Amino acid sequence: MKNVKVITAGLCVLSVVSCNTKQGTGTLIGAGGGAVLGGILGQVIGHNGKSTAIGAAIGSVIGAGAGALIGHHMDKVAREVASRVPNASVEKVTDANGLQCVKVTFDSGILFATNSSTLSDASRSALRKLAVSLNENPDTDIKIVGYTDNTGKVDYNQTLSEKRAKSVYDYMMVDQGVSGRRMEYEGKGVHDPVASNDTPEGRALNRRVEILILANEKMIQDAQQGTLK
Repeated sequence: MKNVKVITAGLCVLSVVSCNTKQGTGTLIGAGGGAVLGGILGQVIGHNGKSTAIGAAIGSVIGAGAGALIGHHMDKVAREVASRVPNASVEKVTDANGLQCVKVTFDSGILFATNSSTLSDASRSALRKLAVSLNENPDTDIKIVGYTDNTGKVDYNQTLSEKRAKSVYDYMMVDQGVSGRRMEYEGKGVHDPVASNDTPEGRALNRRVEILILANEKMIQDAQQGTLK
């Protein structure tokens, strides 16, 4: 049985780590539903406690009832992903609108070889399983963000992070049929580390690609109308 516990954070992310890390737990972690004013920025809480605002606020009031419906729906999405993707930690957290969303962190396999933007077989397999859930839940937006550690030149790492994010984007769209209209990608290079770059373990955690899974406008509208299941 998957363990359930409450967390608070400011982002929904699928984090695909580009290194070997500890064995994944496969745990489903929940957070309480609710609603806030659009325009309040969520925060990403990294392993080192550093926070970064991510996501576009919709700029309108989202009622408590709509927020609860979205939270309930994201519960189902989280359970689906947790059951389909082994060796991964699945969490419910909040986005830039204060709405519930899903964060999945992969702990197994190697995403990219050193200085490469070519997806490994292991990461393709993991992304393929995730794509099943994404295609079954079309009313979500997806943002893919690439990161590196601080080894090497900043400009080189920036370009590498962009190429890695695009590799994930291309694979999900071309090979797995996830609509490109739902997705966007960017590279952040050495910025926003989730761990210290002073150790090999920390640098390994920072070499990653994150996929943010967010409620799109249609899901929000359905929730506001009370029709979201």
